[in-house]
Amino acid sequence: MTASATAPGSFATGPTERDPYRYQVGFGNRFASEALPNTLPHAQNSPQKCRYDLYAEQLTGTPFATPRAQNLYAWLYRIRPSVAHQGFTELPDNEDLESTFLPINPKVHASPTQLAWHPFDLPSPNETIDFVDGLKTIAGNGDPTLREGLAIHMYLASASMGKKAFCNNDGDMLILPQLGRIDVQTEFGKLMVRPGELLVIQRGLKFKVILPDGPVRGYIQEIFGSHYTLPELGPLGASGLANPRDFESPLASFDIDQNPWNIVYKVAGKLFNCSQEHTPFDVVAWHGNYVPYKYAMEKFVNVGSISKDHIDPSIFSVLTAPSKQPGIPLADFLIFSPRWDVASGTFRPPYYHRNSATEFMGLIYGVYGGRSDGFEPGGASYETGFCPHGVSYDEFKVASESELKPMRVHEGTIAFMFETSMMLTITDYAMYRSGKLHEHEPKMWDDLRGQFMNHLDEINKEREAAGLPLLGPVESN
Repeated sequence: MTASATAPGSFATGPTERDPYRYQVGFGNRFASEALPNTLPHAQNSPQKCRYDLYAEQLTGTPFATPRAQNLYAWLYRIRPSVAHQGFTELPDNEDLESTFLPINPKVHASPTQLAWHPFDLPSPNETIDFVDGLKTIAGNGDPTLREGLAIHMYLASASMGKKAFCNNDGDMLILPQLGRIDVQTEFGKLMVRPGELLVIQRGLKFKVILPDGPVRGYIQEIFGSHYTLPELGPLGASGLANPRDFESPLASFDIDQNPWNIVYKVAGKLFNCSQEHTPFDVVAWHGNYVPYKYAMEKFVNVGSISKDHIDPSIFSVLTAPSKQPGIPLADFLIFSPRWDVASGTFRPPYYHRNSATEFMGLIYGVYGGRSDGFEPGGASYETGFCPHGVSYDEFKVASESELKPMRVHEGTIAFMFETSMMLTITDYAMYRSGKLHEHEPKMWDDLRGQFMNHLDEINKEREAAGLPLLGPVESN
């Protein structure tokens, strides 16, 4: 039996046909939510005796002395505290789950070239694989014990989690469904997340995943060293990109189940089972700002050039996470979604470039041209820092010769990029066991010939008039 809030004190969204839950709105807010009226203590956090004999439990997402503006915490009022459990036992290793990405680890690999993966396979019909069992690590940096770095995973699942929950003690997880909705129950309440929405579940929060539509596939970015925030807007002013009011957090909702449960903890990349005689989802009321949230990426407010030239991809940032180096992000999450392209006299696709950042791209739905021949929903592509990349010759030719009228781009599409200042290594699963790896086809750029050479006569006339030595063909040895 589940009881949920019906009369929140602040604005909440209404249910829809595809999402039965209600949400509080805002990014980084200090929310308060009660599933039973007058449950939150008045003017204090830890009364001598909580109403209904609930237990007060504090959850902190930052060190106690973190400045107020960055301090993350929540107070939970629950039927039984998390400390009421029966101990931990180590689980067998999942060979496809990786957490240490230093080059000394023989199970990860550096790649100087562009890589791509065809869509990753769902579990076979005779397999019962839930969200935790179906985690597959693709790439990463650092190590969770260093509190700096990140991991990129796929989840490939065919079964709901039952009386089993997951608690990731290593990092925050940015979850992107690509195939099928996920019905996520957290200690703070429930969220229904569909392809086109993102979900962030912070480090140390317990949750379970139910599959209302059958087998699911999606992407995850896990960050070890910080928390996601909204990028600064600079000259844009107060609004644009992802607006804070479009983020949604759950309302309090609790179960009274007093049957055995298993909680799987991920600690330093290892999995441990914790048994307890009650549900972990028994929080009757809570308040704070360390709260899971979701965001519909179709709401993103695109900005761009309305005169000339292509602006850096930072204008497509939805979320960012700082590194320990001031002014340098650990990770940026960018999306490429439907928008107008109107730049005059401009090569409109991304220019050919070599970035200091490492880029990992995926496709939620639609078509994103100019990548590899196998860039499809549920697949991925990768470029390490300073690896030269850009659109294929065919895309270049069209963009160089077409009439520059206002046009819609990426219609019916959401592609995304995990961009990081860190170097990534690639896992054994991604390189070998998945069977989906293929390199970007270098022949896509073969026709990018040195057309400059066709203009030597014209150039030499100008050089001769300027009293400069003439250019001639270079003989090959």
